[in-house]
Amino acid sequence: MAEKTGGRGVVLVSGGMDSAVTAALAREECRFLAFLHVRYGGRTQLREERAFRELVFRMAPDRHLVTDCPSLRDIGGSALTDRSLEVPEGALDREGIPVTYVPFRNAHFLSVAVSWAEVLSCDRIYIGAVEEDSSGYPDCRRIFYDAFEQAARLGTAPAGSSLSIRTPVIRMEKGQIVREGVRLGVPFELTWSCYREGEKACGRCDSCLLRLRGFARAGMTDPLDYEDGSSGSP
Repeated sequence: MAEKTGGRGVVLVSGGMDSAVTAALAREECRFLAFLHVRYGGRTQLREERAFRELVFRMAPDRHLVTDCPSLRDIGGSALTDRSLEVPEGALDREGIPVTYVPFRNAHFLSVAVSWAEVLSCDRIYIGAVEEDSSGYPDCRRIFYDAFEQAARLGTAPAGSSLSIRTPVIRMEKGQIVREGVRLGVPFELTWSCYREGEKACGRCDSCLLRLRGFARAGMTDPLDYEDGSSGSP
């Protein structure tokens, strides 16, 4: 394990595999770690929160918080928040912004994280964004986080603070994330990535297909249960 730098961090943990690996990487660096989960009215909200709480129990951060951002549900515009819109069948070669994009969601999450980081005297925020996803999700690009980091520094006390937004898996493809998670002992069986509701992941939405491709590329079996028996293994 790498030597801890003594930093204090807030980690946005959705309950998915990318945020779980990000949390494990942050744990290697920070002497104090707080996990933050934001409910926003998504169709898998209950399942994601369960995944978050199970990860908290297993990974034992110093603090954890579950809070709400109902404005995203009220605004709608996404198949994840508006039940009149169907979650489409997955397509890894899809072009353009998909209907599962939640408008400016990560900015809302980061704003909550910055506020809590200021209260907890944390100097860094971690988020499990991946640029492999950014062709359809503009708020998953590092250029976005650079801009938000500058705004957060200007808008927190003391003015001009050194608060940083860290995206340790942003340049990785899903297979690398899986391998890194295995190295760190991440309990992938507790995570949830599917865009649809259910006790088993659908195995057909964009998020499931990305996850399964990641496990296949890593040469490993996904421990999550899928409706069609998918495993991601080659």
